[in-house]
Amino acid sequence: MLTSGFAELTLQVRDRETMERFYTDLLDVEVLAREDDRTWLAVGRRARLGLWLPGAKEFGDQGGVHVHFAFSAAPGRLDEITQRLQRFAIPHRGPVRHPGGDRSVYVEDPEGNVVEIWDFFHRDEGRREGVEALAVDAPPSRPSE
Repeated sequence: MLTSGFAELTLQVRDRETMERFYTDLLDVEVLAREDDRTWLAVGRRARLGLWLPGAKEFGDQGGVHVHFAFSAAPGRLDEITQRLQRFAIPHRGPVRHPGGDRSVYVEDPEGNVVEIWDFFHRDEGRREGVEALAVDAPPSRPSE
């Protein structure tokens, strides 16, 4: 197996506050960060759910049912996945090195969904802290009413 589970799933939403409240109330997930056009929710120790408003995103993601989703690469397997993409002549971007040393490979599936394979949870702070390392000045776990 080349992956070890989902790292994140990102959904395009029309009403971010309503969606955030739904997930935090129903699943008791915590808000990791709120940005201008997105909210990040912790889904377990090693996954996050993104709720993104429509609009252009940084890795060529196209709006739709979801923006993109990420698999967590199994320990030490990201280079093997990249080699496999090359061997099958599948266009991709990466590995892209992120601040902190983690890396991602981005590829489009046959439907045009951007799929990320990410080694965050097997490197440095992601390995040590899990999803908490992804929080950006963590806000309160519930939105203001």
